[in-house]
Amino acid sequence: MLALRLEFVQKNYKELKTLNPRFPILIRECSGVQPQLWARYDMGVEKGISLEGLSEAQITKALEDLVKAGATKNG
Repeated sequence: MLALRLEFVQKNYKELKTLNPRFPILIRECSGVQPQLWARYDMGVEKGISLEGLSEAQITKALEDLVKAGATKNG
């Protein structure tokens, strides 16, 4: 599954940064930890989603859900 998540980052990073040039993206690679996707919204609110066992389509959906949650919180 690590290869799938790494492939997702390699495949989508450029487009994510192009569409969101001021959106900070931090990628940390390490062994022995569960893969997670985190978002930090205004007022220090954070939300995390586990990526363990997710397909590329499910990772994309998780990212979209965090973006939508941010639009609701900041909108």
